[in-house]
Amino acid sequence: MTDVVALGEVMLRFDPGEGRIRTARTFQVWEGGGEYNVARGLRRCFGLRTAVVTALADNAVGRLVEDLILQGGVDASLIRWTPDDGIGRTVRNGLNFVERGYGIRGALGVSDRAGTAVSQLRKGDVDWDAVFATGVRWFHTGGIFAGLSDTTADVADEAMAAARRHGVTVSYDPNYRPSLWAGRGGAEAARETDLRLARQADVVVGALGLAGPRPGVLRVEADEVQDALVEVAGLLPRAEVLATTLREVPSAGVNDWSSAAWSARAGFVRGPQMSGLQVLDRIGSGDGFAAGLTTPGDVSMASLAEVEALIAGGSAHVRR
Repeated sequence: MTDVVALGEVMLRFDPGEGRIRTARTFQVWEGGGEYNVARGLRRCFGLRTAVVTALADNAVGRLVEDLILQGGVDASLIRWTPDDGIGRTVRNGLNFVERGYGIRGALGVSDRAGTAVSQLRKGDVDWDAVFATGVRWFHTGGIFAGLSDTTADVADEAMAAARRHGVTVSYDPNYRPSLWAGRGGAEAARETDLRLARQADVVVGALGLAGPRPGVLRVEADEVQDALVEVAGLLPRAEVLATTLREVPSAGVNDWSSAAWSARAGFVRGPQMSGLQVLDRIGSGDGFAAGLTTPGDVSMASLAEVEALIAGGSAHVRR
């Protein structure tokens, strides 16, 4: 039985290490994707049985992504395979070149994902009733998948509706990416889509992304977070929990981290303030937060014992 199912794109991430994309001679490859990262974190850190619904072009690159998914412990049986045409004219797999940044030079992502197999998914392609009839407890998707094309938001909507019919808890992360919406209505279209889908969710992660008139324009100060979450709650009457990370990024390697959440039952809660947090790779950290709410980075390296030790006041001393 699967505990958690995620719906989203899984790309092949190219990591130049401490260098720059534009001067790299070698890359390390990983699998990654906003929605998938949550499933992987829940599997690798928390031991839950997870699966990903996605689509890949059936070629050597797609099979590499599948192998990496399997190495992450995530069930790959729900992958939808699309015949390859040999050169990617009609279908392809997504590539994501990401550098970590250094000092005041921030992280940089250069994605190559137009026309991917997963962006071509349509309503009816997945038998969601069959997926959720197996005892799935939680379903997660988000705004990255919904923003891939003109059809993927309808697929997410269909999946969320099916999950609710089966009594499955549904979570959604707006995760706004300007590049996905350029030429397709921009931030206004993204907000319209996010609100439509978030209204089907029990839990909304990254909820501050729905505050203000459109994503990316409202800066919420620390003393305004509670009011902003209450405002978002008014837009999402079905949501039981709203949560968000709170970050300041003075440098690529040192971030100030905290979090906050709101629920009608418990009210407003604030996470611990972690100032000067050392960061190896911040890409995917919000997805790690989503996994912990329900570790860090596109590929979680933390074990449950390490997380519990940190919560209990542990330090970075050598363990022998």
